[in-house]
Amino acid sequence: MTPRTARRRTAAALTLALAAALTACGEPDEPEGGTGGAASGDSAGSDDPGVNTSPDQDRVRAEEVPEIAALVPEEIRERGTLEVVNSVGAVPPLNFYATDDETVIGSETDVAVLVGDVLGLDVSFNTVDWANIFVGLDSGQYDVGFSNITVTEERKEKYDFATYRLDSVAFETSVDADWTVEGPEDVAGRTIGVGSGTNQEQILVEWNEQNVEAGLDPVEIAYYANPTDYYLALGSGRLDAYLGPNPSAAYHARVSGETKVVGVFSGGGDALQGEIAATTRKDNGLVEALAAALNEVIDNGAYAEVLERWGLSDEALDASEINPPGLPRPEE
Repeated sequence: MTPRTARRRTAAALTLALAAALTACGEPDEPEGGTGGAASGDSAGSDDPGVNTSPDQDRVRAEEVPEIAALVPEEIRERGTLEVVNSVGAVPPLNFYATDDETVIGSETDVAVLVGDVLGLDVSFNTVDWANIFVGLDSGQYDVGFSNITVTEERKEKYDFATYRLDSVAFETSVDADWTVEGPEDVAGRTIGVGSGTNQEQILVEWNEQNVEAGLDPVEIAYYANPTDYYLALGSGRLDAYLGPNPSAAYHARVSGETKVVGVFSGGGDALQGEIAATTRKDNGLVEALAAALNEVIDNGAYAEVLERWGLSDEALDASEINPPGLPRPEE
């Protein structure tokens, strides 16, 4: 079995498990924005029209806007396709495999399709490992990345960005937990799970340092590599909370009914509010068209429908910006 096949089977298995949990639990509380409407399509076996994990997505669509389409570089316009690169994770709702274990679905794919519609281009999805997103953008093999890519000052040296969503992280606990997280002091003395080498780990380490300096009990940081393990730890009480990306936490809480989100914070920590952006090779002439298309679907409401569909309304932006301030370099 190849690594890619293993990842795909893992993602599909988790998707099926989450869908089964939704069916068993009926319609739990819906953190982070609720569910989508009729435009989302109905999920087989699910009482919630906002969660459709089948390959037949019935996506929210938009109309071409000729004056925005004219901003697309001539080479791409003549080709007629927007080559989108993404990386599929193990946890919905960003980019993940549908129940056929082949079709890539999720909020990122839906936003990309909207942009393609406005630009008058057919979207071609290219699913690769995370590192190969940037290799493919560098070489010009792909036009743009829609894959939960955070704007950073370091990345801005090589890429142009058109923002479309807040970058938020969340503390996820068992559904019967009776505490919330409003700041570092709320995790003092608790056992918190996190992924190694992530922005979430950096935030948690910084919070722990602040707590220790203030004379509070230290955080016990536990490292997990996959969702199955940390959800088992949450269920058994070995973890007080897991700090991870808000979209996956909100989605899991929504469909499983077994967890809840008790605190949401910027993925940039205290420095600034992080933002997720469509990412393209620097100075290739595409970023203006991407930002204009994103602002069109923000203005016409299609963007809000997509985020509502996946329970991410709280991460909506009022407008797409080109190359805003990004997360600082590690040494800054």
